[in-house]
Amino acid sequence: MASGSDRNPIIIGGLPSQVPDFDPEETQEWLDSLDAAVDERGRERARYLMLRLIERAREKRVAVPEMRSTDYVNTIPTRAEPFFPGNEEIERKILNATRWNAAVMVSRAQRPGIGVGGHIATFASSASLYDVGFNHFFRGKDEGDGGDQVFFQGHASPGIYARAFLLDRLSEDNLDAFRQEKSKAPHGLSSYPHPRLMPDFWEFPTVSMGLGPIGAIYQARMNRYMHARGIADTSKSHVWAFLGDGEMDEPESLGQLTIAAREGLDNLTFVVNCNLQRLDGPVRGNGKVIQELESVFRGAGWNVIKLIWDRSWDPLLAQDRDGILVNRMNTTPDGQFQTYATESGAYIRDHFFGDDQRLRAMVEGMTDDQILHLGRGGHDHKKIYAAFKAAVEHTGQPTVILAKTVKGWTLGPNFEGRNATHQMKKLTVDDLKGFRDRLHLPISDKELESGAPPYYHPGRDSEEIQYMHDRRLGLGGYVPTRVVRAKPLALPEDKTYASVKKGSGQQSIATTMAFVRLLKDLMRDKELGKRFVLIAPDEYRTFGMDSFFPSAKIYNPLGQQYESVDRELLLAYKESPTGQMLHDGISEAGCTASLIAAGSAYATHGEPLIPVYVFYSMFGFQRTGDQFWQMSDQLARGFVLGATAGRTTLTGEGLQHADGHSQLLASTNPGCVAYDPAFGFEIAHIVQDGLRRMYGPDSEDVFYYLTVYNEPIQHPAEPENVDAEGILKGVYRFSEGVSGSIPAQIMASGVAVPWAVEAQKILAEEWDVKADVWSATSWNELRREAVACEEYNLLHPEEEQRVPYVTRKLAGAQGPFVAVSDWMRSVPDQIARWVPGTYQSLGADGFGFADTRGAARRFFHIDAQSIVVGVLTELAREGKVDRSVLKQAIDRYQLLDVSAADPGAAGGDA
Repeated sequence: MASGSDRNPIIIGGLPSQVPDFDPEETQEWLDSLDAAVDERGRERARYLMLRLIERAREKRVAVPEMRSTDYVNTIPTRAEPFFPGNEEIERKILNATRWNAAVMVSRAQRPGIGVGGHIATFASSASLYDVGFNHFFRGKDEGDGGDQVFFQGHASPGIYARAFLLDRLSEDNLDAFRQEKSKAPHGLSSYPHPRLMPDFWEFPTVSMGLGPIGAIYQARMNRYMHARGIADTSKSHVWAFLGDGEMDEPESLGQLTIAAREGLDNLTFVVNCNLQRLDGPVRGNGKVIQELESVFRGAGWNVIKLIWDRSWDPLLAQDRDGILVNRMNTTPDGQFQTYATESGAYIRDHFFGDDQRLRAMVEGMTDDQILHLGRGGHDHKKIYAAFKAAVEHTGQPTVILAKTVKGWTLGPNFEGRNATHQMKKLTVDDLKGFRDRLHLPISDKELESGAPPYYHPGRDSEEIQYMHDRRLGLGGYVPTRVVRAKPLALPEDKTYASVKKGSGQQSIATTMAFVRLLKDLMRDKELGKRFVLIAPDEYRTFGMDSFFPSAKIYNPLGQQYESVDRELLLAYKESPTGQMLHDGISEAGCTASLIAAGSAYATHGEPLIPVYVFYSMFGFQRTGDQFWQMSDQLARGFVLGATAGRTTLTGEGLQHADGHSQLLASTNPGCVAYDPAFGFEIAHIVQDGLRRMYGPDSEDVFYYLTVYNEPIQHPAEPENVDAEGILKGVYRFSEGVSGSIPAQIMASGVAVPWAVEAQKILAEEWDVKADVWSATSWNELRREAVACEEYNLLHPEEEQRVPYVTRKLAGAQGPFVAVSDWMRSVPDQIARWVPGTYQSLGADGFGFADTRGAARRFFHIDAQSIVVGVLTELAREGKVDRSVLKQAIDRYQLLDVSAADPGAAGGDA
């Protein structure tokens, strides 16, 4: 083996150092040429030659490692900029009007008695970026397809409203109702992009920072998926995500960049508004965030376009033969550039150009005012157009545009580049006058000095407004616009659900497997089957869904370019460009983003998809709960399966896999319909109703969350005259007590129902207690309906008072009520106030741990014997049994000895 000194280290980073040199003489000639260039022309010239060689190598498809970052200048040289097809003078007037109205809207929202706030500095910095997009790139939906999907930066919403006002899409009443959605209804405008609050306007909720970037990536991927499967023609759709440089610190912003590059999503463009500021101060005061982001995106395989300087720098850069100006740009930290944005031209001359005679000579012929107005590329329409055009024309890679701007641009010296500018919401009269003058708007001092500042509209017949309408007409309609064109789906007949309703016979299966069996039957439906989108984070086998591999196949745009190791098996792993299953790897965040994109396809592209996302229960609402709120806000629909649910059913995995609370987390999401079914026939009714509610004629903007378990049990057949209404509303009597003289009621959900049935038997045989068992399929829905009743009664005291369903359902039941589940007690406690009688709950409160199921249930006191003692305790409290029996029962069942419990069923991952 060669020693280190014997190796030929051609490249330190990017390629192996052991690459053999087949022609050392030729290599030496190249090295000598480089040495000569350095000696005769200097390092900067040699560097330039090297960069040109790398550029040519890429053109010739020679594999060379990517540079992590390039000079702090525009990626697109001036000579390569395309012709700008717009009327820049008119577009500047449009932008000035938009800037004014956005700022005035927020300022007016701060008027006395209102004070609802708002943000103006973010849009002020990104206004030109949006304007070029609106005028030249963003496709609308008028052609009948989905158009482009634009993820607007949340804090820039005032500017989007201001532009819509100029186009008569919004009125002055709307602008004056900014952030007053109820008190100014129906004119209210949401603070940020919220489709649920403005379902005809916004498409994508983005203000929860970091979720916009990951959502855009998976939206672009979903577009490709739908096209590959022949569901919708998305070939013209381009996904744009407008983001902040501070926002890129969020893990979700950068965490899934590689999937976009790996799948060649050239239908995706990130536009990062690099105004160098977060909410409190600089993003990278001592560093350079654009250079850092360039390295990250390049390393992830993205095409990077830097847009840093406006056209006023072009003559100076053309003089920079020694590279001294570029070097100064490279070495000046962001915190200093922020300071330059707030200082005078004289200060910039002295501090940026002043300490090097060559730099100072470049600007000798410039006035201080001219130096002050050396601008940033994110405010230059022509430079922006060049960057956007290059992005949409680039193939094979997603593109990121890193656009440098000034936060609070044009708002005046009290706002521009100031650390506090994000929190500044109100302009003084002097601020308004300076702002007006800078924008050249025909607004008098009197109008600014008397009351609230006015909005500005140049007139419906003005050339600016006509220009705006013409541009949008040419691009296919107004953006943003949310349109629902999807037609109701033809739902499967009742017989599709028959096999699951028959039960499992002598076979023991988990509720997860019961759902999978039903899903197989649904996917056979000729009309509905192709619309299912299966999603799992590297756990299909865990959930018994590997049986779908051969038929549905795993989506991969490149297909399967290898021989699978299990190719000879019946359930071989199969990938296909038209695959139906999304395998997003070990990424719950990625899977949830896929879920949202698929679940909102009915609106985005007018083609409904039925996503089915199955995951380890603990890693759903706990790990990606913010995305489930995003899903609800985006009005997405579909089925979410929290498999391996409960705190004691997956105890071998230990604490972090023991979910005893996701049902409680789900209850906080108003768009989530959550169930905890016990048996296959319950699942059949819930899924059938879910398909009706989400995809039928009167579709609702909800999604379904079902917690299913990995513990095998025997599933009974659907009872005759089954109480289908009770299953759907949340509770029904599953098993009526047949013996015993002392009445009692046991309410249970999910995997706890069999424990309750066993407790029912023990109570009858050993304690003369006749207990009914109720299956509480949804504690959450029972509470939600009860709360709605109480709200109605509060506001309608003279009307007939409504009685909650759970109260009516349990009205004839005698005895104390004991509730039990594999969840913490807070889950069943949700309905306590509406139960007509003494109510007590048993639950798995506290941390989970690794042990047998039986030991865990005995520890939490939720097993059958603990339920028995729980019922006896409540009966003793009511005087129906003697308290002495409680100690007898505890001793008989050894409730204080965890090791005395039956270990229970083992295994059963699915």
